Amino acid sequence: MSPDDVSPDAPEDEPAIEADAAAIQEPAVEEPVVEEPAVEEPVVEAPAVEEPVAEEPVAEAPADAAADAPAEAPKPAASTREAKVPAGDAEAPKVSRAPKRARPARRAVVRAQAKYVRTSARKARMVCGHIRGKSVDEARAILAFTPRDVARDWSKLLESAVANAENNHELVGDDLIVHEAYADEGPTIKRFRPRAMGRATPIRKRTSHLTITLTPRS
Repeated sequence: MSPDDVSPDAPEDEPAIEADAAAIQEPAVEEPVVEEPAVEEPVVEAPAVEEPVAEEPVAEAPADAAADAPAEAPKPAASTREAKVPAGDAEAPKVSRAPKRARPARRAVVRAQAKYVRTSARKARMVCGHIRGKSVDEARAILAFTPRDVARDWSKLLESAVANAENNHELVGDDLIVHEAYADEGPTIKRFRPRAMGRATPIRKRTSHLTITLTPRS
């Protein structure tokens, strides 16, 4: 630009602004890159082909050999009383069992009973206490010389018990002793007796059940 071309009206202080479009550079805008997802192709596995295995023929044992072979003994079942072994312990303590006690042999007991004897249980007990624990011969002698009416009932019952021992249990009567002798109360028979001035007095007729048991001497 020549100095002649400058307009006189233009002020000197203002600089000339040249707009150079090429000089102004706009910042470059980076476009986002969109990554496409990779598509995995399916892998087709070929089926495995099994090779045929040739089976070896099994030789059958003859029937006579199977019959002669000894049978295997069955394994004993595990006892439920044995202590359970923990998984971590190598050795487990065994449970010791106490030896069984031998039961004493039971002595034979012969029993005889008389029911509804017409006497009170109190009077019968006064006699049976003398023969308890005595032998048969001693009990016979005691009952023979006891001055009471109920002693005759006890004597009959003793002879019945001895007969049961000899006939039913094959025991010897002279080797027996009176193990038990007791009297229980039976039913009471009630009666009334007329008394003076039109009154009535009750009468109670007692009964009892007598029992004797015999055992052989130890």
